[in-house]
Amino acid sequence: MELLRSLVFVPGNRANMLARALGFGADVVMVDLEDSVPPGEKAAACELAVAWVPRLSAAGRRVMVRVNSLDTGLAAGELAAVVSPQLAGVSIGKGNTAWDLQQVDRLLAPLESNAGIPPGSVKVIPWIETAMAIVHVYEMARASQRIVGIAFGAEDYTNDMGVTRSDFGAECYYARAAVAVAARAAGVAALDGPFVGFRDPDGLRTDAGAARQLGYTGKFAIHPAQIDIINETFSPQPDDVAYARRVVAAWDAAAAAGRGSLSIDGRMVDVPVVKRAQNLLAQVAAIAGRTAG
Repeated sequence: MELLRSLVFVPGNRANMLARALGFGADVVMVDLEDSVPPGEKAAACELAVAWVPRLSAAGRRVMVRVNSLDTGLAAGELAAVVSPQLAGVSIGKGNTAWDLQQVDRLLAPLESNAGIPPGSVKVIPWIETAMAIVHVYEMARASQRIVGIAFGAEDYTNDMGVTRSDFGAECYYARAAVAVAARAAGVAALDGPFVGFRDPDGLRTDAGAARQLGYTGKFAIHPAQIDIINETFSPQPDDVAYARRVVAAWDAAAAAGRGSLSIDGRMVDVPVVKRAQNLLAQVAAIAGRTAG
C-alpha cells in the first residue's frame, strides 16, 4: 500500500499558496480545482495547476489534482489539461457507483498515451460522499486498478443525508466505518476527510485518532499546520516499531532453527502477528525513504 498519511489541499486559484506548498511536508500535495475554487475561477485555476504541477514535482512533492465531478462537465477538460509525467494522480468526487470511476479510467487511458507515460501511471482517489456511494463503496474501491485509496467526505455525505454535521458526531459513524472497511477489503488506503477546525490541534488529534481506530490510514488537511499532527497520528509509534522488530527477529531465528512457533513476553506469536509486524516495518521504511528523498 502506498504511503498516503497526509494529503493537503491547496486551492488551485491561489498562486501564493501553491508557492508555499513547495515546502510542505505532506505525503501528497492536492491541487484543488473543486470546492475551494469559485465557479468563475475554475478555468484560471486549471491553468495554474498545469503550471504548478511540474514545479511542485521538481521540488520533491508528490502532486495530485482534485478535478471537478463528472456531472459538472468540467472533468474531461481538466484531466486533459493536467495529465503529465509529473502528475501522480487525480481525485474526483460526487460519484455514486463503480461506473463513474470506470468512466474516469476511460478518460485517462488516451491522455496517458498522448503524454508518453505508461498506462495506469495516473492514480485515482475517489471521494465517497453520498448515501448511494456508501451502498456501492466496495465496488467503487475495486472499480479500477488505478485506485490507490478512497476518501470519505463527511460534509457532502451529511448534506446528502439531510442531517446536521457536527465535529465528532454519530451522524457519520456508520458511513465513516463503512469506507474504512471497504478500503481494507479492496486493499487500498482509507483516507479520512479534513477536520475543519484548523486552529484546533487538540481537536484534530482526537479526530485523527478516532479515524485511525476505525482503520483509516491517512487523512486530508486543509491547512499546513495540520500536516505534522496527521503524519504523527498515522505513522507507527516507537514502541510498536520496537516490538515489530523483536517479532521479526525472533521469527527469523525460529525459522532458522526449524521451529514454527514462538512466544514473546509470554504471548504466542503466529503468522498474522508476524505479517502485521512486517507490514509495519515496511511502512517505517517507506517513511524513511520519503524523508531521505
